[in-house]
Amino acid sequence: MKIKNHLLLFLFIIIFPTGLKAQITDSIAERNFTPYDLMSNYYSEKFRPFAKKNMYLGLDFSVSDKQMTNTDYLFQKVLDGQRLGFDISLRGGYFTGDYGMLGAGFDYSQTEFNGSILRDSDTLQSNSMTRGCAITPFFRSSVSLTPNERLSFYTRLGITFGISNTLKRDVKDLDIVNKSYSTDYYFRAGVSPGITFFAMENFAFEVQLNVLGYELKVTDKTVNDIENSRLVRQNVDFNIDILSLDLGLAYYFGAGKKL
Repeated sequence: MKIKNHLLLFLFIIIFPTGLKAQITDSIAERNFTPYDLMSNYYSEKFRPFAKKNMYLGLDFSVSDKQMTNTDYLFQKVLDGQRLGFDISLRGGYFTGDYGMLGAGFDYSQTEFNGSILRDSDTLQSNSMTRGCAITPFFRSSVSLTPNERLSFYTRLGITFGISNTLKRDVKDLDIVNKSYSTDYYFRAGVSPGITFFAMENFAFEVQLNVLGYELKVTDKTVNDIENSRLVRQNVDFNIDILSLDLGLAYYFGAGKKL
């Protein structure tokens, strides 16, 4: 009798968890959740990316490699050359109120050119390098385009202060060298609209376009360590150019937190 009771207890322990697991599996299968359903459900339950006290972090990165052969410019022609460059932009912000954010951005860029150019009927071997950085404090206001705030439109008001240095060296007939060094001081105040789309949880893709702004640029240049010059340029622009879109990735801290 005791052996029989022990055997029944053993069968109960083995069979009952198996049956319970099968019921749970069948229940989940009946609901038939797809990856899209699971991902969309994240945005329908207390998802508030633009709420007060949330934080924002964004990153843009671009690399360019341009090969040029017999390319005409305004004052010269590139016979054979290559231009390499990259640009890194890091942005951070804090929502001081719902849909309103104060932030700042930092940019660093570098461009290098090596090649042969034709200028005033002379063939020159030209080398140049430009390095620059800029900081942009800004205020950004967002407007949700969907009930779950997954797609939104924003307007950014920013002021940019930047500086860049350019070193250029042109060699003619292997023995005539012209060297120039210039420093650019840059200021811009402008309006930039954009679109934010949340692709996966708190990660979002952002597209921005600079449409309206005022620019001031001062260039100090020295040629062959002797000639000094200064050029001041001012510009007010209103331009919609889809080829100059800024694409980036952003992360919103606190977007899916429980309220």
